[in-house]
Amino acid sequence: MRVLLFLLRKEFLQIRRDVAMLRVLILMPVIQLLILSSAATFEIRRTRMYVVDEDHSSMSRGLVQRLVASGRFELAGASGSAALADSRLLDRDVSTIVHVPRGFERDLVRTGHAPVQLVFNAEDGAAAGVLSAYAGRIMAAYAAELDAELHPRAPGRPRIDVRTRGWYNAELNYRHYMVPGILVVLVTMIATAIGSMNIVREKEIGTLEQMNVTPVTRAQLIASKLLPFWIITLVDLSIGLALARWVFGVPVRGSVLLVFGAAMVYLVAALGIGLFISTLAATQQQAMFLSFAINMVYMLMSGLFTPVQSMPGWAQWAAELSPVKHFIVIMRAVLVKGAGLGDVWVPLAVLAAYGAVVLTLAIRQYSKTAA
Repeated sequence: MRVLLFLLRKEFLQIRRDVAMLRVLILMPVIQLLILSSAATFEIRRTRMYVVDEDHSSMSRGLVQRLVASGRFELAGASGSAALADSRLLDRDVSTIVHVPRGFERDLVRTGHAPVQLVFNAEDGAAAGVLSAYAGRIMAAYAAELDAELHPRAPGRPRIDVRTRGWYNAELNYRHYMVPGILVVLVTMIATAIGSMNIVREKEIGTLEQMNVTPVTRAQLIASKLLPFWIITLVDLSIGLALARWVFGVPVRGSVLLVFGAAMVYLVAALGIGLFISTLAATQQQAMFLSFAINMVYMLMSGLFTPVQSMPGWAQWAAELSPVKHFIVIMRAVLVKGAGLGDVWVPLAVLAAYGAVVLTLAIRQYSKTAA
């Protein structure tokens, strides 16, 4: 322990002297969290809509009014020409076409059914799906309103009254889902990047040779490289959680101590991966590219932007090897759902095993005679 304390003192002195790097480590994830949490959203606040109304009836106008009144759709033009609407869609001037055919009101009154065509710009399939869901809910509500007016139910007639409610995120606020995941990814990127640069930087400047001739063991050296940045990334996480709570309104329904306990275990794994990269790379450039490649895989396989359940079977198995995925599960479960230790012990155990393995690999890979 005495040797380790001296090594830690040396590492903290180096960090304190490099004020620019320390500022980047603290400020960069804060700025990125503020920007990405506002930009990384599947919500579409407003889209331009073109209407082709061939019916020109009160019901067709009511349909358009409901879409506009929702605030999701902005009326960018209207005519009876489908060709003109297609041209506007091709020019990306509008994203949605609502085509009301002739006889819309007549069919509704006589049969209770009438078709309406919705055309979306599906270059971005996810956005088109969101717009389709918005329009579908609005039109379903309008259809129910018309059905109540045109075909009032007889007294005592049985009917099913379906009411839905979303638990844990009743307002369906995307920030409650995205911000914890983005925070995990940002902390991971910082931990992996600084861990991967740590040993290799000393290789390049020549100070590692001086350490190698001392009786310091490999485990002591790796521990001294890990602990200072483990503390710094915990500070980053603390700032990020404060921003998530007070800026983006993310609820904290579970134990904050459990969040930090899981983070302490997870950061050993994240920094251990970085240190393992640092023992493999010969230059900082190599370490940077290896770290970038691993972080890209982490993000794509973490379930942050695409649900793991929607991936192919082999990809779902591969995602289980990503520690980011398991920590995102813990963060969302504890913060949003109020989960306890008994609910998240499985991903927590996976992270503990992951950290033990990569840290052991980093210690075994480091050679005091390789410098």
